[in-house]
Amino acid sequence: MATAGPSWKWMVCALITVLILGVTASVLANDDSCNNPSTTGTSGSTQDLGAEATDDTRANDSSGSRIINGSDCQIKDEPWQGALLLKPNQLYCGAVLVNPQWLLTAAHCWKKLFKIRLGHYSVSPNYESGQQLFRGVRSIPHPGYSYPGHSNDLMLVKLNRRIRETENVKPINISSHCPVAGTRCTVSGWGTVSSPNVNFPKVLQCLNITVLSDSKCREAYPRQIDATMFCAGDEAGRDSCQGDSGGPVVCNGKLQGLVSWGDFPCAQPNRPGVYTNLCRFTKWIHDTIQSNS
Repeated sequence: MATAGPSWKWMVCALITVLILGVTASVLANDDSCNNPSTTGTSGSTQDLGAEATDDTRANDSSGSRIINGSDCQIKDEPWQGALLLKPNQLYCGAVLVNPQWLLTAAHCWKKLFKIRLGHYSVSPNYESGQQLFRGVRSIPHPGYSYPGHSNDLMLVKLNRRIRETENVKPINISSHCPVAGTRCTVSGWGTVSSPNVNFPKVLQCLNITVLSDSKCREAYPRQIDATMFCAGDEAGRDSCQGDSGGPVVCNGKLQGLVSWGDFPCAQPNRPGVYTNLCRFTKWIHDTIQSNS
């Protein structure tokens, strides 16, 4: 997730990213020139914090995009959860499997080259039974993605081959209905579990959150919310945060949103997480997959 107040370096990176996002890009190589320094969590794994950070996004920047006050997900509960990796094990964003050969993630997670890991529960680089590894061969950000407002913050990623569907790896359907205030949902990711201090978990984290009304969302972030976003959270200091960007928000068994942005530090009262409102994009997602398959 991204947050407000990036340094001049992140502003330059963000502007470069926006220029690149204007066209559909092939995913070619690890480009770490705009990355934050790596941070080692308590698990001992290195988490890359540089997903072309922009204001208030929950990619790995100094803002915060992780699950705070969540709990360990149950193995196989989130078989659609994906990890975007730089180098062998530098996680920088989450993703979600929506088709046997396609992922969704946040547009601000764009990179030139990255690997994708599915069916892997921990952050350890060690092989886990059921995991599948892929390359991204095409990255297609939504053409309406904008900086710094974060409207239309979604991107499709085509895998180099189709998945082998198992109990560990399977796609999730996208909800065609927009979220209703009061709906209970689950957000998941490997992002930091504390903020502002960075502390990464050993295994995938899950958190139950509540969809907020549009009026409460706009009250929390005046003049920053539009129809492509929704807010979710509660008063208990529970939030997604740094490293969770692009990860799934699941409501009633359907994919409802993606981790997009929020305030820093994460999990502040009356400063909920902001998520990409996927019900607004079902046609674009379907048409884009069809025309690029």
